[in-house]
Amino acid sequence: MTAADFAEQLKTLDNTLRNIESVLDVDRLRKDKEELERAASVPDLWDDQARAQQVTSRLSYAQGEINRLERLRSRLDDAGVLLELAESEDDAGSLAEVGTEIIELSKAIEELEIRTLLSGEYDAREALVTIRSGAGGVDAADFAEMLMRMYLRWAERHGYPTEVYDTSYAEEAGIKSATFAVKQPYAYGTLSVEGGTHRLVRISPFDNQGRRQTSFAAVEVVPVVEQTDQIDIPEDDLRIDVYRSSGPGGQGVNTTDSAVRITHLPTGIVVSCQNERSQLQNKATAMTVLKAKLLAVKRAEEHAKMDAIRGDVAGSWGDQMRSYVLHPYQMVKDLRTEYETGNPSAVFDGEIDKFIEAGIRWRKRRERGTG
Repeated sequence: MTAADFAEQLKTLDNTLRNIESVLDVDRLRKDKEELERAASVPDLWDDQARAQQVTSRLSYAQGEINRLERLRSRLDDAGVLLELAESEDDAGSLAEVGTEIIELSKAIEELEIRTLLSGEYDAREALVTIRSGAGGVDAADFAEMLMRMYLRWAERHGYPTEVYDTSYAEEAGIKSATFAVKQPYAYGTLSVEGGTHRLVRISPFDNQGRRQTSFAAVEVVPVVEQTDQIDIPEDDLRIDVYRSSGPGGQGVNTTDSAVRITHLPTGIVVSCQNERSQLQNKATAMTVLKAKLLAVKRAEEHAKMDAIRGDVAGSWGDQMRSYVLHPYQMVKDLRTEYETGNPSAVFDGEIDKFIEAGIRWRKRRERGTG
């Protein structure tokens, strides 16, 4: 490509980045960062651990966003200077370097542009993810555990803190269900497009005749409740049970009845937590999860879009959103966006950003009524 072509590409990238800077409101981010730094310096901050974690998480996010924008702006400016130098000195090597940098900048700016599409009421919240095995017996339980690892690896790749609140292990292999939190701003807006039924096709490792098996798992993503949310739960609406935590194969992992299960009688929603030694801590965490699920129900009822908001799926053929095929060929395909890859191993190891980005763009097009 010619220097003129590169100059036009840099101009386009500059316009895109300016738009992103405007939408993300860099000045507001800097102001938020200053306020959070003051809040983080308060001596008794950690007296309230939940509040402290929220402040430090938001501060880390604001710092990261500002640094990311500043780095991109600096790289874009440097590429423009290098292009001028390459033109003035007729330096083919420097011109090639500009071309390489434009490719990398295009990718980085496109990824950042996705954030500007997260403008929903709860998109900025942290996320609670619940995975349940569906039809398919032991293969479905194994698949549910594969999906749980996939999302935890995705969070780990990005440096997002996670906390597993509850895991219900299946008897032979895998899990019946699990709930975990992704403690990162915008985790809900990002992961909400993952809600729905996931389908796996493979030669079953649990079938001694080596037959192909289709199994299903359901993913539900809800936003974490904040103090400003009005979620009142009368005590009479709850049934609270305590039990002993257990691990794979039913083995006890705790010698006391510290695990807590809460049933919300009017809706039938059941949540549990067993990750803490203290019964009181587990009860508090379980209540947080229950409030988040009730907030999702309330929001869904208000908008008359229960399936879209709760991701409350049956785990069967009728409502699949993604298919993972390991036999007779290798492919993972999103049935809404048509995005696909021939590398399931990478996907199960947490490389799902392209699926998430395609899902966010697909959702935005639907909201605009353009597809």
